[in-house]
Amino acid sequence: MRKLLTISAILSIVFFAGCKKDTYVPVVTKCPVVISTTPQNGAFSVPLNQVITATFNEKMNASSIIDPAFTLTNGQTTVAGIVSYTDSTASFTPTGGFLPNTTYIARITTAAKDLYGNHVQTDYVWTFSTGATVVPTVISTNPVNNAINVPLTQKVNATFSLPMDPTTISSASFILKQGLTPVTGTVSYTGTTATFTPTANLITGAIYTATITTGAKDIAGASIPANYVWTFSTGASIIPTVVSTDPANNATGIPLNKIVSATFSIPMASSTITAATYTLKQGVTMVLGTVSYAGSTASFSPSANLLPGLVYTATITTGAQDPAGAALANNYVWTFTTGTSIAPTVISTDPANNASGVALNKIIGATFSTAMSPASISTSTFTLKQGSTPVSGAVTYAGTTASFTPATNLISGTTYTATITTGARDIAGDSLSNNYVWTFTTTGALGPLPIDLRSVASFGIMAGVGVSNNAGPSKVINLNVGISPGVRSSITGFPPATIVNGTMYASDDISPPGVAAMLTQAKLDLTNAYLAAESASNPAPVTVSGDQGGLTLTPGIYKSTSTLMIQSGNLTLDARGDVNAVWIFQIASGFTTIGGAGGSVILIGGAQAGNVFWQTGTSATIGNNTAFQGNILALTSITMDPFSTAVGRMLAINASVVMTSTNTITKP
Repeated sequence: MRKLLTISAILSIVFFAGCKKDTYVPVVTKCPVVISTTPQNGAFSVPLNQVITATFNEKMNASSIIDPAFTLTNGQTTVAGIVSYTDSTASFTPTGGFLPNTTYIARITTAAKDLYGNHVQTDYVWTFSTGATVVPTVISTNPVNNAINVPLTQKVNATFSLPMDPTTISSASFILKQGLTPVTGTVSYTGTTATFTPTANLITGAIYTATITTGAKDIAGASIPANYVWTFSTGASIIPTVVSTDPANNATGIPLNKIVSATFSIPMASSTITAATYTLKQGVTMVLGTVSYAGSTASFSPSANLLPGLVYTATITTGAQDPAGAALANNYVWTFTTGTSIAPTVISTDPANNASGVALNKIIGATFSTAMSPASISTSTFTLKQGSTPVSGAVTYAGTTASFTPATNLISGTTYTATITTGARDIAGDSLSNNYVWTFTTTGALGPLPIDLRSVASFGIMAGVGVSNNAGPSKVINLNVGISPGVRSSITGFPPATIVNGTMYASDDISPPGVAAMLTQAKLDLTNAYLAAESASNPAPVTVSGDQGGLTLTPGIYKSTSTLMIQSGNLTLDARGDVNAVWIFQIASGFTTIGGAGGSVILIGGAQAGNVFWQTGTSATIGNNTAFQGNILALTSITMDPFSTAVGRMLAINASVVMTSTNTITKP
C-alpha cells in the first residue's frame, strides 16, 4: 500500500498543471504565481518615482525574471527601466521616472520560471495610474543597512530625496530600537538629513533597528511611501589609547615653559582627565600644575617653568576613561629632557579668549612675550576659522603684535577660533612651545529677530482667493505657488506665466493626497508670521510715514500708522556688514512703490532680501519697473505692476496676488 501511495503522489506531481518540483518527493506542488504587487492593481496617484514590484509564492530563476519576463508599457510605448530580483520579489525601476497623471500596464510574462523550470502559466497583468508629484524617499543612511562594528557613540542619520517638513521629523517618525526596546534620544533635522542622537551610548555587540515612518512628510505634505527600516550592529567596546604626545617620547631641548599634552584615539570623559590621572614628575618629585581637556587632547600646564637640562616623566593612568567607561589598558608613560631656552609665548589676545559681543569688523590681534621673526608670522601660522571653515584674510606683524584682518566682515552671532601655531618663531629662532588657541563670539544680528515663515517659506506666491498673470511670460523661480481656500480654477494666466523649480498647489487638488491640509498649514503659518511682524517691538519701532524714497535705513523695526510708499527715489537698506541684519516694516494700511524715477529697494552692506519683512495692513502694490526686495505679508491683496520684479515673496492672507505683465519673483 505504501508503494501505491508513492506512485500516486508522483503521478499527481507530474500531471498537475504541467508543473513539478522534484519527481522523487511525494507532495503535490503548484506552478509559480504572483501573490502581490506594488502598486496594487487599479491603484491611482502613484508617485512618479515609484519602484514597481511583484512578489511570487516561491523563489524564482532570477535570469528568467530580468530578461524578458517583467515589462511595463504606457499605451503601446514600452517604458525603459532596470529589472532586478531579490529573494521572491522582482522590481522594475523606470530609467527616467513616470509621467504625471498617466496609466501604466505592468506584466509578468510566462517566460518567468521557478528554480525547477516551472513557468508562470499565464501572463500576470496589472494597471495603475500616476499622480502629479514625486514623493520623498530615504536615499541613504548612516550607519548603512546591515553595518557592523558601529561605534557606541554613533548618531543615526537618514537622508531624504526631498526637503522635508521639519515638524514631521520627530521621535514619533524616527524610531530606534534595540530588539523590542525603544532607545531614548533626540531627533533633529537639517537640510535633507534627519538625525537620531541616543541619550546614552549604544550597547556593545547589540543589533539595532532604525525606522522612518510614513509620518515623515515633505514640505508639500507628501509622506514617504512606506516605513523605511534598516538595521546595524555595534562592535565591542573600543579601548582608548594615547596616539601622540607633545613633547614626543625621549625628545630633548624642550623649552622650560612647555605645556605638556597627550592626544587620545577617541574622545574621553573630561571628568576622568584630572591631576590624579595626568601627572608630571622630575625624578620622584611631583611637578605642580593644572590639567585641562579639550577635543581629544589633555594638557598639563606647569605652575612654574621647568628646570633646565633635566629629565621629566609624564604619565596618563588607567583612570582616564572614554564616555562609555572604557579605560586605557595600561598607564601611558613618556619622558623628555629640557633645554635651556624659554620659548616665546602669546601673552594677550584681542578679542580675549571666550569674549562675546565682538564687532563684525574686528581685526584679530595676538601679542607675544618677545619680538618675533616677521617672516614666521603669516597666514600659515596665524589662522581664523568658523567651525572647520577657514576665514580668508591678511596677516601683518608690528612690534610684538600679529594682526589678522578678515577679508570680509565676520558673521553675527557666530563663534570663531583663532590659532597661532608653533611655526611662529622669535628672532632667535625659538618656536612657540605649543599652538596657542582661543575663541570668541561675535555680536548678535542687527535689528530684530527674523520672522519665522515656517512652511509658507516655500511659496513665492500664497493667496486667499485668486492668483493671476494678466499678460506676458512672468516667472516664479525656485518657489511654489499656492491658493487657499481658493481653488485651482481661480489661478489664471499659467501659462504664459511659468513656475521654475517649483509647483502650483490649490486647495481642491486631490493629488497628491494631503495638499489641502498642507495649504491650510501654510496659511496658518502665514497668519502667525503676519501677527508676529505686526507685534514685533524689540528694538523699539521707529515711526515713519509717507514717502521713504531717497532714504537709507539701518536694520530695525519701522512703524507707519497709515500708508507707506517709496516714490521719489530708491529706498536703501544698509546692513552695515551684517548679513544676518533684519528689517520689519509695520504698515497699518496700504503699501505702494511708484516706478519711474526710483521706487526700488536697494540692499547694501551685506543686506539679504530674505531678512526684510513688509507687514501690510491692507494691500500692497509694486509699481512699474520696480526692483523690489523682501517678503510682503499682506492682510488683503498684492499687485505687481508691469515689468516689476521681486527677490522675495508675495504672501496675501485673504485676497489675491496679481502679476500684471512680465513679472518675476525669485527666491531670496
